[in-house]
Amino acid sequence: MMRLWPVVVTVLLTAAVARYVYIPLPDTIQEPWKLMMVAAGLRTSMHLASLKDWLGCDHYVKSVGPSPSSESADGATKAGSDGGGVVPGVKVSDITLAGIPVRVYEPPAGGEGHLRRGLMYFHGGDWAFGSAERRSSDALNRMVSDELNTVVASVEYRRYPEVHFPVPYLDCLAAAKHFLSTEVLAKYAIDPERVAVSGASSGGNLAAAVAQEISIDDGVSVKFSVQALIYPALQALDFNTPSYLQNQDVPVLYRPLMVRFWLQYLGADPSLQPQWLVNNHSSSHHPAITPELRARSDWAVLLPPKYRRNHKPLVVERGSQGPAKEAPGLLDVRASPLLAGPEVLAKCPRAYVLTCENDVLRDDGFMYARRLQDAGVTVTNDHYEDGFHGCFSFIVWPVEFDVGKRAVRGYLTWLQNNL
Repeated sequence: MMRLWPVVVTVLLTAAVARYVYIPLPDTIQEPWKLMMVAAGLRTSMHLASLKDWLGCDHYVKSVGPSPSSESADGATKAGSDGGGVVPGVKVSDITLAGIPVRVYEPPAGGEGHLRRGLMYFHGGDWAFGSAERRSSDALNRMVSDELNTVVASVEYRRYPEVHFPVPYLDCLAAAKHFLSTEVLAKYAIDPERVAVSGASSGGNLAAAVAQEISIDDGVSVKFSVQALIYPALQALDFNTPSYLQNQDVPVLYRPLMVRFWLQYLGADPSLQPQWLVNNHSSSHHPAITPELRARSDWAVLLPPKYRRNHKPLVVERGSQGPAKEAPGLLDVRASPLLAGPEVLAKCPRAYVLTCENDVLRDDGFMYARRLQDAGVTVTNDHYEDGFHGCFSFIVWPVEFDVGKRAVRGYLTWLQNNL
């Protein structure tokens, strides 16, 4: 009998681990068990971080994942066949632009006398996590620099909990203006007609907002030629779009978590999360939400019928009190670029918008692509039916997804052809 105990314990532990790891996923996801393992790891990290926060040891944001320095790709990144990694010849240097830390990637020497492309990149991480040094961001930017002969400037903007909106946006805008200056472009031999701005997730939010501001600022002589947005977060009015509801339980970005990140970014009380989840913060009686403003994020009009399905817009008649005081940046286009007027969008550079079917932010990207097109901007919308939020970052060993590598390849190809 004693000999059976190890077997019984092993079986029980295996069952417990399997129960913890397993979550139902959409059939379109091609590597479900790999994603389940990633999600379990992230979930465990968040639980432990929240426990440390509750015990008063450290803020949960600072406890999630390894520190940026430990993820630096300087000799540490291993890459798959199509992944990133240390690219021989790419020169990496840490500088400041307008006082903002920036990591610059310069392509291998060669072609003296020829101007190069330029790209400003804003990493993701929900305005709280991530870093310009993070392995996935570092690997991506090395690839862009090497393959496209591009000088990449990856911005280390300030993040929550130290700051909230509009500080990350202002950091990115200041760095962008400096990057576009005649002096900096000349220093790095960048063609002023071939400069892009790009970002993923919350970085896509920042890239879209910065692109809008630069496009209408007459004081900036050099404008961005293109914008490349990777599953961007673009509005906080409606957390009941079809994609928010369809993908609310799909890793790695769950619906309640995205609401939490928006509350953090806008400096609002986290206890408002239940109210925001049912759109009480954007009720029909909200004094500042005019019909025109609401129409700018009306997915019932902006989404193709295929993606509306049988969903109905949720507009609460009377919501929470004092919405402007709860989150004063809620309707600020610098925080929610989707709410910008058509006259602003019409001046924006041509765009690349990457969306994933299994992502709560899918419809944000769809709606922005449609609004840009309606304003006369040329838009390429690359949609991945097997994609999920975060897949663009999963290109570095030991976590590589085929859809992530395909998405990065599509992004590189578009930049090659359009920048």
